[in-house]
Amino acid sequence: MTTPVLTDWLLDSDPALRWQVERDLLGSPPQVWRDTRARVATEGFGARLLAVQDPDGQWAGGAFFPRDREGPEKVQPWMATTWSLNSLREWGLDAAVLAGTAGLLAENSRWEYENLPYWGGEVDCCINGWTLANGVWLGADVEGVATWFVEHRLPDGGWNCDWVEGSTRSSFASTLNALKGLLAHEIATGGTAASRAARRAGEEYLLRRGLFRRLTTGAQVGPWATTFAYPFRWQYSVLRAADHFREAAAVDGTPPDPRLADAVELIRATRRSDGTWLQEARHPGRVWFEVDVAPGEPSKWLTLVGTRVVEWWDSRPLVPGN
Repeated sequence: MTTPVLTDWLLDSDPALRWQVERDLLGSPPQVWRDTRARVATEGFGARLLAVQDPDGQWAGGAFFPRDREGPEKVQPWMATTWSLNSLREWGLDAAVLAGTAGLLAENSRWEYENLPYWGGEVDCCINGWTLANGVWLGADVEGVATWFVEHRLPDGGWNCDWVEGSTRSSFASTLNALKGLLAHEIATGGTAASRAARRAGEEYLLRRGLFRRLTTGAQVGPWATTFAYPFRWQYSVLRAADHFREAAAVDGTPPDPRLADAVELIRATRRSDGTWLQEARHPGRVWFEVDVAPGEPSKWLTLVGTRVVEWWDSRPLVPGN
């Protein structure tokens, strides 16, 4: 449970984070958190990112990479259009603030991969997941991307960005990023029977593995699964995955799946005695500005997500005898 001290600490934050604390942890009346969310466009992180949008609708002059990228950078830069849209959407910006952006991107933005049109997506599952989520948010026609996910799901139920290299085995990260796009599409449009079935099949892929285990041996897939860092970017973690299942359960009207138990306990085990979660890493790469603390410091973003996952799990109906 959140304490008054923890609550005050979380509320003393950027509007992009504060409104989620009000809605998800405090249960504030809708008008309270909606008023705070509206401030994302005019204050703090949201306003700063909006201020650097290019006249042609892009950020940093590129779809996935900045225009000024000179050769292969050693690490991924996080400044271009897709990453900026991801942040603004996740921070709760009202899409009306970006009125006209969908059209500008349709006209001016092309993927670095084969110069494909922005809202048509490309061949990378993660990129297409973000394109789908950003498209339905901004009102672009991305039904073709939703269909792409149905057609490119692998036999084991999930997705892998390396399918173009011949991979036939799904990956945790690619599958989660695909699922988040499909869920956003479903929330916005209702989805189709095929896209809803694809989402549930992808979720089953992760659930069969408890969100962090190899199906063959039961061993943890890698240390990255239990390393928590915000912003999440494309990286997989049990925290980010569990938060997806929390949101999906709300959409489906279902209780938490029992197979999440071990993952949630891993998340709970990393909570400190004061109720906070530490930033454990920082994904390297150029950014417009930092939005969270350095590694080793208590992270308000991770504490928000960790707390709402644990409280969602703890509020589940208990089966008699368990």
